[in-house]
Amino acid sequence: MNDPLFDIAGKFAAGQLTRDEFLDACDLQRTAVNSAGAIDVDRQSRCGFAEVIFGEGKSAEQISTLLQSLIEAGQPGLVTRIDKEKASQVRQAHPAALYSLSASTLRLGDNPQIKCSTAIVSAGTSDRAVAEEARETMRWMGLEPYFASDVGVAGPARLLKHLPALRRAKAVVVVAGMEGALASVVAGHLSAPVIAVPTSVGYGASWGGLAALLAMLNSCAANVCVANIDAGFKGGFMAGLIARQCENEDSHPPESTRTV
Repeated sequence: MNDPLFDIAGKFAAGQLTRDEFLDACDLQRTAVNSAGAIDVDRQSRCGFAEVIFGEGKSAEQISTLLQSLIEAGQPGLVTRIDKEKASQVRQAHPAALYSLSASTLRLGDNPQIKCSTAIVSAGTSDRAVAEEARETMRWMGLEPYFASDVGVAGPARLLKHLPALRRAKAVVVVAGMEGALASVVAGHLSAPVIAVPTSVGYGASWGGLAALLAMLNSCAANVCVANIDAGFKGGFMAGLIARQCENEDSHPPESTRTV
């Protein structure tokens, strides 16, 4: 029978493939199941980065157990939306984990460094927590983004000094509440993709971030795409994926551009 799986199984039985090589060759999805639930330990091989743990609604014990599954799979862990008390309990089991109070994230190991310039622009101090979540996410992904804080459109001149650094970035995350205008202003200066993250900061008519969300969705700057309200993780993750693709392209240029 001319079936590739038979050849792969034969090599595994003969000791020519490790377990992980066999699973990768079969393209099987692996899931670690434990008392805390199931975590997709195959996601890193499929998508480039491990599954991220959402901390809200989970106990410290559950988070610790899920992190242990990632460790055993040789993958770094990231927990979002985790408060200080719960993080302290998790760190008793995983003392190497790094907690960010401002971002409400916990990192246990990081991915290999991505040599690509990225940036985060935060409109105001009140938006800082969402911007910090984006930054911690990008750090976990192997990036150290340029960070421009408190440069909202009420004082547009404050943005100007950051433009040289922003123009070097392959992807820029813009975090803003109120009317959410900063994303359009930043994008109008850049050729890179801008991931706009609306925040729930604002007065009554902002509707908990809905006004900023709609403004960003309706941006006339063509290089703006929009994440969910207060979704710093999603904005940072998207920027990290773009940076990784850019790095891969720089490392492996198309055949037509290579020299010999």
